[in-house]
Amino acid sequence: MTTGLPASRTASASASSASPSITAFAAFSSASAVRPLGDGSFTAELSAVWTIGGRPHGGYLLSVLTRAALAAVDRDGPTPLDPLAVSAQFLHAPEVGPVLLRTEVRRTGRTVNVVHAVLEQRGRVCVDATVTAGALPDAEPAWADLPSMPATPPARAVDVGASPMAEVFRVAQGCDLRLDPDTAAFLAERPGAEPVLRLWVRPRGEEPDALFALAAGDITPPVTFNLGRIGWSPTVQLTALLRARPAPGWLRVEARSRAVHGQWFDEDLTVVDAAGRLVCQARQLALTPAEHRPFRQER
Repeated sequence: MTTGLPASRTASASASSASPSITAFAAFSSASAVRPLGDGSFTAELSAVWTIGGRPHGGYLLSVLTRAALAAVDRDGPTPLDPLAVSAQFLHAPEVGPVLLRTEVRRTGRTVNVVHAVLEQRGRVCVDATVTAGALPDAEPAWADLPSMPATPPARAVDVGASPMAEVFRVAQGCDLRLDPDTAAFLAERPGAEPVLRLWVRPRGEEPDALFALAAGDITPPVTFNLGRIGWSPTVQLTALLRARPAPGWLRVEARSRAVHGQWFDEDLTVVDAAGRLVCQARQLALTPAEHRPFRQER
């Protein structure tokens, strides 16, 4: 679930700002692991690292749910299933700690498998998702319209894990996250800029896979920060399409909004791998603070 930076921290978040270095991380694959209970349900331990504002990150939650859904499909074959599409409703924000994942296989087939999965905590459903699974293509796309970004972050990109933002965006302990300062206008206290952000991300200690690409489809700060709307921005609904298994290296991400109406805004994310292939498309509906907040705040 997307959250917001406290306004009191925004003014000091810059590439040159100092913050404690990251000394440990929770690998994405282990932090998103699930354990089967044998009846189509699974348990997982939500990591304190993969959080924003103290709450588990929305893309991370989707990856945990999707891992359980893929494991629930009984399939005989030489290769495991890949996620093709994930659609989720965020009903309540879970806390760090143990959760129960319930799955129901709705369809199995050679091309398409569909699994309904819910994430529960203390008897309450927090996320309700449908996962479509199959085999991601290995062939090159016949056509793709992708954002123009370099394959690796430039030297002046903002290292989120080494900035004051790391206090809120704890996911930067589990992944290397670099913001494009040319689009992150909120860092320079320029409210009213276009709601577009670009960044680069890769997991720490391992290479990205399809489930990490899914998490990357929700990895950016809310684009409404550039409009001066700093604060809690929860995702209500998110749909992601997985298009290819990512190559090793950085994932480049572009996020943009088409419309902000009152407290509602949409956010489209495009995730491209180091080889220049589209690996994930995600669209979400989220809430943003209705009133503009000043960027400069007294500490």
